Amino acid sequence: MGTAERREGPGSSVAERPVARRGPRAKDHGGSRQRAGESMGEQREECRPLWVEEPARRHPMPDPVRTAAVRALLVIAVTLIQAMVAFLCTMAGSWLAFPMVISSVVSTVVATWAVVDVWVTRQVWNQRYGVVSEPSSTARALRRERRARRRQERAALREQERIRRRGGTGQLSHS
Repeated sequence: MGTAERREGPGSSVAERPVARRGPRAKDHGGSRQRAGESMGEQREECRPLWVEEPARRHPMPDPVRTAAVRALLVIAVTLIQAMVAFLCTMAGSWLAFPMVISSVVSTVVATWAVVDVWVTRQVWNQRYGVVSEPSSTARALRRERRARRRQERAALREQERIRRRGGTGQLSHS
């Protein structure tokens, strides 16, 4: 006799027991069985996605800044591991303790440089591509001028193409 039969009593089997529901959206993992009076549409509504994407509160970091941040994170992780190994080697009295301490000091300098690199990269990116949210922003005005210039160039190209398609009609001379 199994534990399921012992808990429920000798008269009820595992198949006859009601399915315990944990909440309003708990799923029946028993295959493709349907409960009485429940259509396939109602059964599908109970299935919810694994995750729901929410809009980001802020814009993601620009690629150069993200690259610098990942590089800094890796360097910091290696530095922490080196420091831990240096400490353990020192406690154990190993000959490797002195080289590890020296390499930890060097790694700390490199990690500091990596963090400063993230900060500098972010500042440079903001200066080159960032737009201040003011109507008098220089970057916004430059972008507006560039767009107007491109529009004029496209209009001139369309006009030239239209003249060419007409076979040169409207020209004053054929020389």
